Amino acid sequence: MLSAAGLFAITTSATWAQTAKSATDKPAAEKSAADTSAAGKAAAGQTAAGKAADKMAAPKAGADNTLTAKEKADGWKLLFDGKTTDGWRVYKKQGAPVGWQAVDGVLTRVALEGDLITVDEYENFDLTIDWKIPEGANSGIFFHGVEKDDGPIYYTAPEYQLLDDDRHPDSRNGPTHQCGANYDLIAPAKKLCKPIGEWNTTRIVVRGPHVEHWLNGEKIVEYELWSDAWKQLVAKSKFRQWPDYGMAKTGHIAVQEHSFKVEFKNIKIKVLS
Repeated sequence: MLSAAGLFAITTSATWAQTAKSATDKPAAEKSAADTSAAGKAAAGQTAAGKAADKMAAPKAGADNTLTAKEKADGWKLLFDGKTTDGWRVYKKQGAPVGWQAVDGVLTRVALEGDLITVDEYENFDLTIDWKIPEGANSGIFFHGVEKDDGPIYYTAPEYQLLDDDRHPDSRNGPTHQCGANYDLIAPAKKLCKPIGEWNTTRIVVRGPHVEHWLNGEKIVEYELWSDAWKQLVAKSKFRQWPDYGMAKTGHIAVQEHSFKVEFKNIKIKVLS
């Protein structure tokens, strides 16, 4: 016969074992729910990472038309010093421009003269530029521009469109003519231009055939130059009449003369390998 103490010990041991088993052997449904939750969190993390890749962290504020120590170390250089138009000239002209001037730290179109291009040519690069336009204005930023005797820069150079979408009539020609577009070819994924009178920040990344348009911290357009898809887009556009359009591997960066006052500052470039 067991003593009272022995009976208590056996009963306690059995109770503890049952409790431990219940704690470790979760029902299948509960385990499945836990696994599903973990998988959902992982998928959400992957989605967030993809969205983050299409956004750019805002740079630390600093003086206009200057480089931070980190930017210098990373290989960035200024294309506009805020004081002169050194490094720029008008398309198919030599010497200092007259229609484009440095005004209060801003590269400004002040009179009719022509598109303003960099003296140097660039192949692969990361370009950032702040810009502002008045009501009803139209302008653009070109890259891989080639100087040709028989035509303007847009015969060869793809364009990042700058436009007052609410007031300029070209906006009515569709989203491929609106702010941030690869002009007449690819519409921006989002409308991110700030209200007229506010500064916008554009970023253009060119690495081989791959091109990205960014606006105010988000990627809005990307495409592959010289691809079959690119050639098909060109064939359906106004540029189909110019066989050299978008085919150059290197060329000038330019800001467009379009009879409007346009302003630019913080023009920075990093040459990519």
